[in-house]
Amino acid sequence: MYRISDEQRRIRLGRRHLLAPSVRTGSVVAVADAVVALHATDAATVYLSVCARMTEPGIGAVDHALYEDVSLVRLLSMRNTLFSMSAEVAPAIDASSARPVAAKERQKLLKHLREDANGLDEQWLADTERQTLSALATRGRATGSELSAAVPALRTKITIFPGTRQETVQGVASRVIRVLAADGRIRRDRPRGSWTSSQFRWTTAAPWPESDPAEARTEVAGRWLRSYGPATEGDLKWWTGWGIRETRAALAAAGAEEVLLDSGAFGWAAPGDLAAEPAPEPWAALLPGLDPSAMGWADRDFQLPADHRAALFDRSGNIGPTVWWNGGIVGGWAQRPDGELVWRLLSDIGREGSQLIEAEAARLSAWTGDARVTPRFRTPLERELTG
Repeated sequence: MYRISDEQRRIRLGRRHLLAPSVRTGSVVAVADAVVALHATDAATVYLSVCARMTEPGIGAVDHALYEDVSLVRLLSMRNTLFSMSAEVAPAIDASSARPVAAKERQKLLKHLREDANGLDEQWLADTERQTLSALATRGRATGSELSAAVPALRTKITIFPGTRQETVQGVASRVIRVLAADGRIRRDRPRGSWTSSQFRWTTAAPWPESDPAEARTEVAGRWLRSYGPATEGDLKWWTGWGIRETRAALAAAGAEEVLLDSGAFGWAAPGDLAAEPAPEPWAALLPGLDPSAMGWADRDFQLPADHRAALFDRSGNIGPTVWWNGGIVGGWAQRPDGELVWRLLSDIGREGSQLIEAEAARLSAWTGDARVTPRFRTPLERELTG
């Protein structure tokens, strides 16, 4: 069986994820496609992840892709998490992951409405959705609070988990908006604040055309293998949130080739993707929390020393801002309230590595300007660096 080393996996990461300077790109869409999809739970992550991989980083290019030509779209998809991906990739992710998530979100809201026992049912929800879409179409774009002011039904309050210790009264507006977004009938437009803000306005959208879920899973698996392979079955199952049966079927349909990894585990590579690749020039990167280069695998041993984990992850398994050297995670970084970028190395990488990290920090500071970035998920090292 063909063996692919950890060193080769790190080389592939630097080249395929567009992190080495010689492979950076001028295209936002090319960045998204290189990693299949960008984590978008934290609004700033999309900008930071994209710009780390661009030859000329800048907020304007990402804004244009998200809000002007909409070549970069957001979908609540893998693992019930918000991602951004190119419009070309979106239909496959929609059919393979977003549709099941949307169905579960709708059923969850309907369950809450029934348990509230005040006569709110599926018809009430359909009427409220129709009124919300009409109000949004009239305005062009609006915040959640503006929609609630325009649609009385959105100001309805329901009791969640009645009769339990978790019982609470909540408004339905955010839940109805979430279902409409999950269904692809509305999308996030420009936020009220800067590019780091998650207080989005909303605008109407058209759902993606339906396609065969199995075929979509095959396409997503093939793209993921080309970006993240070789990797294990468990890695793909974790990244997508699919069941084991769907994961295995997608790998088989994609023609994945079995390989041996340095860990002794069996992994999978894209068909014909076994040849060793030359190492790029030495490279360093400062990547944001939840960057795909750190979140693409369940097993990160080839890139992340075990003794670094406690400092770089929060209690829920979310990775914070990381410092990279030649495909490995060697430390973490943060931005202090006065704007200063600071970092701490957890591995000894020598003078050349330290100099390249300093250059990347200067590059990051140059395009972020006066913006202040605080990760949504705070990690021990990030908190310590800013404390």
